[in-house]
Amino acid sequence: MKFQKANDPILTGHRPENAVSPLFNVVLFEPEIPQNTGNIGRTCVGTRCNLHLIGQLGFDITDKNLKRAGLDYWQHLTWQHHQSYESWERQIQDSQRVFFVETKTNKSYFDFDYEPGDSFVFGKETTGIPDEILRRNESRIIRIPMFGPIRSLNVATAVTVVLYEAIRQIQQRYPGQYNST
Repeated sequence: MKFQKANDPILTGHRPENAVSPLFNVVLFEPEIPQNTGNIGRTCVGTRCNLHLIGQLGFDITDKNLKRAGLDYWQHLTWQHHQSYESWERQIQDSQRVFFVETKTNKSYFDFDYEPGDSFVFGKETTGIPDEILRRNESRIIRIPMFGPIRSLNVATAVTVVLYEAIRQIQQRYPGQYNST
């Protein structure tokens, strides 16, 4: 499905007819590996999150590996592909509710209070989030603690870890309002 109009920064996207307000937004900056993005899309469907893809993708959105990793859930996913970080950033309602998941901080993702509608930005698999974006958003960079000799988790795993902490928090803060089906 195309969202694109003349001069629209959104290249392509899909919104199912029965889409509801998302719990959160997952933002992937220039994802490179279709299987990761497919798995993240499936996780987004299961957690009622929207998926935003930013910039040049390392695959075609019709890639069979993307679809295979997302199984038959991709049609239930609300997603958009934005030309650039700036075009995505212009549509954000509250920039203070955007969190950047990176290894370049000491602040744990456990140390923040998340709210419905928050956005979580994840960088490309090989290089992460660009330093200039991180410098502008230093107070909202979060890290997943790791105890073994690795640089980072797989991005699909990192998305899942962060989303389920955010879900845990809102279920505690708003009992009965955000239950799973």
